[in-house]
Amino acid sequence: MSFGSTLSRAIAVDAVPGAALLAGLVALPCLVIALTGSGALVLTATNFLVMLIAVLGISLFSGNSGIISFGNVAFMAIGAQVSATLTLPPAIKTANLPLLPVFLQSIQLDFWSATAAALIVVIIVALASGLALVRMSPTSASIATLGLLIIVNSIIVGAQGFTRGSQAMYGVPKLVGLPMAVGLAVVAIIATRLYRDSVTGIRLRAGRDNDAAARACGIDVPAERLRAWVAGAILSGLAGAMFAHMLTVFSAKSFYFDLTFSIIAMMVVGGMASVTGAVSGAVVITVLIEILRRLENGFSLGGLQVPQIFGLTQVGLSVAILVILYGGQTGLLGFREIDSFLPKSWRRQRALPAAASAQARADDGGDVLSVQKLTKSYGGLVAVSDVSLSVRRGEIVGLIGPNGSGKTTLLGCIAGTHAATSGDIRIGTLSLNGLAPHAIARLGIGRTFQTVRLFANMTVLENVTAALADAERGSGLDALAGRAMDLLAEMGIAELSGHIAGTLAYGQQRRVEIARAVAVSPAFLLLDEPTAGMNDVETGVILATLKRLVAERNIGLLIVDHDMKLIMSLCDRIVVLNKGALIAEGSPDEIQGNKNVQEAYLGRRHARLAGNQA
Repeated sequence: MSFGSTLSRAIAVDAVPGAALLAGLVALPCLVIALTGSGALVLTATNFLVMLIAVLGISLFSGNSGIISFGNVAFMAIGAQVSATLTLPPAIKTANLPLLPVFLQSIQLDFWSATAAALIVVIIVALASGLALVRMSPTSASIATLGLLIIVNSIIVGAQGFTRGSQAMYGVPKLVGLPMAVGLAVVAIIATRLYRDSVTGIRLRAGRDNDAAARACGIDVPAERLRAWVAGAILSGLAGAMFAHMLTVFSAKSFYFDLTFSIIAMMVVGGMASVTGAVSGAVVITVLIEILRRLENGFSLGGLQVPQIFGLTQVGLSVAILVILYGGQTGLLGFREIDSFLPKSWRRQRALPAAASAQARADDGGDVLSVQKLTKSYGGLVAVSDVSLSVRRGEIVGLIGPNGSGKTTLLGCIAGTHAATSGDIRIGTLSLNGLAPHAIARLGIGRTFQTVRLFANMTVLENVTAALADAERGSGLDALAGRAMDLLAEMGIAELSGHIAGTLAYGQQRRVEIARAVAVSPAFLLLDEPTAGMNDVETGVILATLKRLVAERNIGLLIVDHDMKLIMSLCDRIVVLNKGALIAEGSPDEIQGNKNVQEAYLGRRHARLAGNQA
């Protein structure tokens, strides 16, 4: 298979024109400046493009993962330090970097070779740091990235014989000009945008919007974060190498908090979740910095002479961030790309191929989901106590009980979001014990949540496509979108495909969540109160949909719901929990007449009165 064919399968075809247009809007003015601009203007434009690549490096990771990175400037520092060291003339290295190995002191590489070597170092550091970072919560991970910045800066400052320490690194050849910066910026813009709309990008954005729901779709969120972390680090390292060979003089201080603050300001002002936003933020902040730096030395205002104001640039950037955050936390562009501003007739429409209805996976490990003697304790509190149950494919089993009886906890143990204290969970002979949620989903367990958990900032189509992107690895994104449209049509919500999921009515959101759960082609489906908050009409639609899914796809369904009318009309068998223990199991008629169930719901006295009246 050719590279072009592989690429076309990996990305969304309709993202290409938008990426090319955005790159062109950046490149053309800069090329005009290169031909006609003054030396100062050329340097400003070159600096803008280098900073833009740095912003895109952070945006690629932070925009798609939702984790704000304060550490990408550390990769810039590594890129600058390593590439500059390898391009310095041997005489300068011998004099200023006496602890360098002799073979490094004696060589002088060209920019591309030196940058390639620098990026290898960047990748190693990114992998080493990322393996731990991507498993943290978003807040902890952000703090960890700040720690990375401090560690790298401290190492550079402390290793004076290798790096010049806190002193300026001078004599770096000027190897980066505006034409080269334009070319590399165009590549960075297109690569970042196509990553966002690639198969791996949509999986990562799903994890950004809702980590637990993404894992329930089979998405290995830490692995996707690690890929983005390394890719973003590569762009940041490239920007650092360009920065060093543009200025020719730099120090460890050049790659620390001030630069981090400027880049973060660009990303926040433009919009962290949008590549177009990152470009817009870089433009706005670059212009603002140029204006404020000129005003910093003093200026006249209506005949009034304003004296020199130290720190005016930082104050101005802070005010810009505060204004944006006050107006809304998504920046100037929010989640929108440049494509959304074009007339519909100008946009390239994705041709969605027809696809057959999804089939449950053939090799699912067995026809029975079994839970044996499962217990889940939280310290001294036993939420689920020695519960055993089973669900066969093609069977609908209701799981009911009073509030706090352990129903949701039991579903969580089966799906892997809760670690069972003891007991055994299997599909056929295949054990699910100790597996991560995404691994359990890949083995044939789909689920919904008690509270709707959609990828709220993604479209309905993207919600389902994200689940398919993991369930059907190797398929192109356009083919996955076609499959997703078929599934939405099957659920009766195809007309909602272009809507942002978080803007839908509650009943519509529930149907999208069920469609997404079905997208992983589950052998067994766990539904937690799928009709909660719905009216009778919406409940009836869900009831009919679930019956059809079980019949057509041979899915085993375990459903938790407080709507007893739905449970009694839908389920083949019913399992009842009370205070974490199984108190009854049987057909709907048997459960309705069970005294233990009546006492659990009504209390012993009212249950006895109800029995006497009957």
